[in-house]
Amino acid sequence: MIELLSQINFWHWLAFGLILLCVELLGTAGYFLWLGLSALIVGLLLSFLPLSWQMQLMSFASFSLVTTWLWWRYQSKRDIKSHQTSTLNQRSKQLIGETTILTQAFAVGKGRIHLGDTSWSAVSEQSLAQGTRVEVYKVEGIVLHIRAID
Repeated sequence: MIELLSQINFWHWLAFGLILLCVELLGTAGYFLWLGLSALIVGLLLSFLPLSWQMQLMSFASFSLVTTWLWWRYQSKRDIKSHQTSTLNQRSKQLIGETTILTQAFAVGKGRIHLGDTSWSAVSEQSLAQGTRVEVYKVEGIVLHIRAID
């Protein structure tokens, strides 16, 4: 086994890296991308420097850990920013900016409006006539704050 490991050359690492990248194309969500790139780096390194098989494996393990860790750091920062601006599963935030036409007159204060396929509690600071186009500009809990738009 040791004799077989000592015969590994840079072509083996390049082929291994390309195989891992091809496996990544099957949709593994990045798991094999960094391993494949690490194998390619070891292959390139081995083409310039003679390394023992132990050093090759240690280089592959080190490069894999470093590239995976760097990607994790980059992606986690993007995920935090994305999560802060996301409205996924936050129905009230999704309603801000929505418009509808009133089906009935709306007095100052609380009332109900139809938005989409649901009836919502709403608050307006002005009286609104039937047929007025309104916009949701703020949401407090399950109460929509609306105003007329032109």
